[in-house]
Amino acid sequence: MKLGEAMDDNSKNSEPNTETVIEVAGLSVDYWSQYQWCNVVDRVAFAIGPGEALGLVGESGCGKTTVVYSMLNYRRPNSRIREGHVYFRGRDLLQLSARALQHIRGNRISLVPQDPTTALSPGICVGSQISETLRAHGLRARPRAVRERTLELLRLVSLPTPERIYRRYPHQLSGGQQQRVIIAMALACSPELVLLDEPTTGLDVTTQAQILDLLMNLRTQYNMAMLYVTHNLGVVAQICDRIGVMYAGHLVEIAPRRELFRSPRHPYTHGLIASVPRVTTPTRHQVLLMRGLLRRSELPAGCPFAPRCDFAEPRCYEEPQPLLAIAPNHQVACWRWQDVPPFAERMAARACTAGEREETLCGPGAALLHVEQLSAGYSFRRTGVLLKRSPKIVVDQVSFDIRPGETFALVGESGSGKTTVARALTGLLPYVRGELRFQDKYDLLVRVDRRPDELLRSLQLVFQNPDASLNPRQRVSQIIGRPLAKFFRLSGKQLRQQVERLLADVHLESSFYDRFPDELSGGERQRVALARALATEPQLLLCDEILSALDVSVQANILRLLIDLQNSRDIAFLFVSHDLAVVRSLAHRVGVMYWGSLCEVGNAEEIFGPPFHPYTYLLLASVPEADPDHQMPAVRRDIGLLTEEPKTACPFAPRCPWKVGMVCDTTEPPWQQASATHRLRCHMPLQELNQRLT
Repeated sequence: MKLGEAMDDNSKNSEPNTETVIEVAGLSVDYWSQYQWCNVVDRVAFAIGPGEALGLVGESGCGKTTVVYSMLNYRRPNSRIREGHVYFRGRDLLQLSARALQHIRGNRISLVPQDPTTALSPGICVGSQISETLRAHGLRARPRAVRERTLELLRLVSLPTPERIYRRYPHQLSGGQQQRVIIAMALACSPELVLLDEPTTGLDVTTQAQILDLLMNLRTQYNMAMLYVTHNLGVVAQICDRIGVMYAGHLVEIAPRRELFRSPRHPYTHGLIASVPRVTTPTRHQVLLMRGLLRRSELPAGCPFAPRCDFAEPRCYEEPQPLLAIAPNHQVACWRWQDVPPFAERMAARACTAGEREETLCGPGAALLHVEQLSAGYSFRRTGVLLKRSPKIVVDQVSFDIRPGETFALVGESGSGKTTVARALTGLLPYVRGELRFQDKYDLLVRVDRRPDELLRSLQLVFQNPDASLNPRQRVSQIIGRPLAKFFRLSGKQLRQQVERLLADVHLESSFYDRFPDELSGGERQRVALARALATEPQLLLCDEILSALDVSVQANILRLLIDLQNSRDIAFLFVSHDLAVVRSLAHRVGVMYWGSLCEVGNAEEIFGPPFHPYTYLLLASVPEADPDHQMPAVRRDIGLLTEEPKTACPFAPRCPWKVGMVCDTTEPPWQQASATHRLRCHMPLQELNQRLT
């Protein structure tokens, strides 16, 4: 194919490519909504070869998951596949009967869904669920042989003690273990192709790194083809051979991994890569290369990205743009790809013109929040004659403070106790002990139902999942207006004006006033949740994993919004997250938590530079950078956090790559002062911790 020539993959009479495992040709999918058909995937075309991994990336709502399920000919009741073909080994899956598809789904093509919690049946032990997959696809051997194959699969995905895991129910496993069970189920019949739909989105960085290692090893071992769908560009940079970029249902660029990151050509790809926070970049001033957010209701007849593009011309709005071959194996859907400056040049120019924005500097002063020796947990009823209630401690002896206008981040793996700390401050936990002072006058040990209005107003919590925290039966005006009516007695015209002002503060139009939550995107719902919290004019916001489920462009916009709000309102944040790249873009100080205890505290620059606590180094080594040449160290390949095991004096000792000896198991590590603001708990001297990295 000549450079600049349009790809003719959209023809209905296209013939299958026998050299590929699967080929998608001109796939278009519509959903029925508001009494009409709405296009969600438009003429998407790509192919995957034997043993190849193709990544599919893009913002939420761009149609990635719809493509995955359409490839298996799964259709929602309100959807239709308007045109196109999906050839698997020369057979069009869209033309096969349901009976014929049963012999392919789960057998020759398997699916790893995004949420293992909903994919696994809660009433069946995981071993039986894997065994059921084997029997459903023709393994008619004796039960003992089925069990042996199931245990072999559990070992294959590196689950500890497979015999115990076999008998457990999904709720008895961690999120990472559940995802490994799903992968074992997908590999049960040795498929030729595995479709992975956001398999690591809800996992912390170390668990994600372990899953990525597992997938890369399995792919090499079995020569499987993979389609990896995600919005995490760091993940596809590590695991995929080629990457396709989707926007509003269109495939706008596809190229080999290294070429896409080194010389992206589509303006949307530029914006997507620029939106990725990087753990190696010490800045709170992230450069953004695209305006606004995806709004499907405002798409033009031509290029869907035109309303957000800095290089759009009238032709872009009017004429659909096919994929053009601009280099070997590199196609882009843009009329002006030759006129778009190189990515590095655009980044440098935007950084120079943007300059450094003024922001609040957190100097020494009285603490807004003081936490000393916090222990918190959940009560449970013990068996016995007295049925005595005793607490299950989750957080033990944690101390820190937060100053006005400061962002203090708590980072760590899932299960480390970060969210428990935030909930303890809100008065929502049954067991909290220690000294918790707010503004040096309020005692936060008081339960939430006994707190004065002034304290409730000044300390607000923003939940991780806006889908669950926003009332689906209330309009945005009611959601934001409720705290205004309660704390400031506003009503009528004054109430409406203040709600609209708060919507403007979180960069939402006044047209959102009468909408319901289900009419908003994930990023818009999170902005409404922020506006509700800001309505009380708080001094401290507790942000619990508020960016974990958002794609990179929405995440970048929310990060910039939080920094702007902090600068204009002098708000302090307790920011709970497992994403160290996001934390480095936002936090002034960081506390690293492991198994309910703090193991390192310091300024952001100090936490992200040596000397590291061994656990901090493990977290940093597990972050997948959006750089195909970045190699994550092998130190991250460990057993993971197992809170059911006996706790040693140093909780991290069983996993520590730099363990000193038995002293780590028997003696609590001392706090060592690396600087006036940086301290860590470890038996290894600071000088030796520095030498470990040289």
